[in-house]
Amino acid sequence: MRQSPANRILILIKTDGPQLAAAIGDALGISGEAARQQLSKMAEEGLVEPVTTAATGRGRPRQLWQLTAAGNRQFPDGHAELTANLLGTLVEQLGPAALDTVISAREAETLQRYRKELETAGDLAARVEGLAGIRTREGYMADHWQEADGAYMLVENHCPICAAATACAGFCRSELETFRTVLGADIERSEHILLGARRCAYRITPR
Repeated sequence: MRQSPANRILILIKTDGPQLAAAIGDALGISGEAARQQLSKMAEEGLVEPVTTAATGRGRPRQLWQLTAAGNRQFPDGHAELTANLLGTLVEQLGPAALDTVISAREAETLQRYRKELETAGDLAARVEGLAGIRTREGYMADHWQEADGAYMLVENHCPICAAATACAGFCRSELETFRTVLGADIERSEHILLGARRCAYRITPR
């Protein structure tokens, strides 16, 4: 995605969630008013929309800006419509077992590739960092950090196979099992795009 002001705003909201105009201005190095003007233009184009949060204490309600469905479509979707149609045809013509075979084959290939890339990562922290790098290269806009209690978080701000995962939840189950195996850790998915969250988040703890 080319780094125009509008695209920088799209990426900022995609990765950090709904934002105040002032915060967007700070991130872009422009005034809050300039950010609001850019946001208004993007709203006219159908890319973002304002959402008002409830007031806290004696403060006034705050207006945050979030991506619309059209805004989310500015990010790679892995040929969403074609993927969903192919999966539907596969199940219709060959049955659910054929789709399970495809998912299992994809899981085995992915696991082999991830293991090879992470074979020099010594500890869990290094493996989480390496996995985040792999997933970012694959289009998931991944981030990671360590929590105060020692657990690790892996967050994916985008899902380039969302259409496939929507058509078949088996893809999501497969990815979760791949993460558990390649990291050698216990993993809980705490946020899920397919359940309405803006991202997928995984809490990782040593076994």
